[in-house]
Amino acid sequence: MFGLALSIGGLGALATWLALSPLAGMITIWAIFIGWAQFFHNGADIAAIKNTIVCSVFGSVLAGVAFALITQVGLGGASLPVNAAVWVGVTVFVLVMGATIPAFSVIPSAVYGYAATAAYAIHAGEDLSAAGSTLAMDFSNPVIVVSLSIVVGAFFGLASAKVAGMISGGDE
Repeated sequence: MFGLALSIGGLGALATWLALSPLAGMITIWAIFIGWAQFFHNGADIAAIKNTIVCSVFGSVLAGVAFALITQVGLGGASLPVNAAVWVGVTVFVLVMGATIPAFSVIPSAVYGYAATAAYAIHAGEDLSAAGSTLAMDFSNPVIVVSLSIVVGAFFGLASAKVAGMISGGDE
């Protein structure tokens, strides 16, 4: 346990520095830690890297689609809460049905990606006006920032597992 704690603590410090300094605006530390935790939850192996990244990005993209629909496609004068509820319901249905495709089969990881992207977009503006950036092809897009952060986190998870194994002689 000591090796894992030391590894995660040290790499957690590095990830925080990266998120707050050279990569600020491109990655967020909280989404890195979500990806990192998913890596361990999904089995802490190469399959976990694949499942964490592919399923989380799938969920993130679907959240981006939901916000694009919410902000760009009105439902005949429906209020924002009704419009949002419909589009979230549709995209979450697609998320769960996507699990019938083996690459997208880890529903919790897809939900983490969806939820993290939705949180990032919602906090951009209470009226969701800023959430329209889910169509942008730059770092103002929550899908890009959250997806990249989760990918970075998954690889930090892999690195921390490897370093912990080296520290403890393979007992982690």
